[in-house]
Amino acid sequence: MRKFRNRTTGLAAVTTAVLALSLTACGEGSSGVKSSGPAADSAASAPAPAQAEKNTDTAKGAANGKNASTAQGAGAAKGSTGQAAANTPVCTTKNVAISAAYQGGPPYTHIVLTAKNTSGHSCKLTGYPEIEFLESHRENVPPVAKSKPATPVVLTAGAPAYALVKLSDGGRTENTEPVTAFSVTLQGGGGMTAVKAPGGGIAVDPAKWATGYWTPQLRNGADDF
Repeated sequence: MRKFRNRTTGLAAVTTAVLALSLTACGEGSSGVKSSGPAADSAASAPAPAQAEKNTDTAKGAANGKNASTAQGAGAAKGSTGQAAANTPVCTTKNVAISAAYQGGPPYTHIVLTAKNTSGHSCKLTGYPEIEFLESHRENVPPVAKSKPATPVVLTAGAPAYALVKLSDGGRTENTEPVTAFSVTLQGGGGMTAVKAPGGGIAVDPAKWATGYWTPQLRNGADDF
């Protein structure tokens, strides 16, 4: 009877020890101290919130710096273009040939002035041709504002520019005067030159005449006067 009780006591002690070890192993696993695997590795490698915010700020700073550099580059390119135009010399009567031709007609109410760059370099025409048709009328032919281009005309070597000039309304009762040659002055210090009238002579009316600005080509509407 005593031997059976001792065996039962020993078996209970072993069972208690095994149960204690099992509980200890389960407790360690649930606490996450000795856990391993993909989930644990991902959690370990994830950056802390402060580090993630720092990385985001660094990326934004790099992007802003790149955008600023791009904008500065575009501004520099634009500035260099404007500087080149500003350095272009003014066309003068020494390197630009000016001629006149009828425009439409008859009756011949308009002529076109052509200024061709005969030099080997670029030059710019500013404003409009200052035309003096008659010695009895020393004032220049007035310009038409709507024909003015946004920027001065830059002529490369051999390139032309044009200006439409109104002579009269073409009426038989107009008070016109004959002109066989007239003077044209280039604004900006370009000098003055004499131009022959087309067809051996033209008829001008001081009350109707007008001139357009120099443009790379004649433009419908803006040059309609």
